[in-house]
Amino acid sequence: MDGRASISTDILAGYAADAAREVDGVRALVESRRHRHRGVRVNGESGAHRFEVHVETEWGASIPDVAREVQQRVRDYLARMADVEAEAVDVVVDDVGPAA
Repeated sequence: MDGRASISTDILAGYAADAAREVDGVRALVESRRHRHRGVRVNGESGAHRFEVHVETEWGASIPDVAREVQQRVRDYLARMADVEAEAVDVVVDDVGPAA
């Protein structure tokens, strides 16, 4: 049987969000009312998907380390769950949580 299967960008965004939430130092995903995303934006054309993940980090967490771990986890999760290779995973730290 010939044909193609495709996965909606909403599903891919959900996978990326799940992966990002698992990273130590990520307090929450940051939603945007203006751009209507729930912490992850996906831009994809012809199978090349770019992900923009918006996070709030925990106070005291190393932002570069958290961002690198989010990038790696998102890439790994998408490859495992959807057989999708992310062209780019950009991490935007929108906020840092209050000190405990």
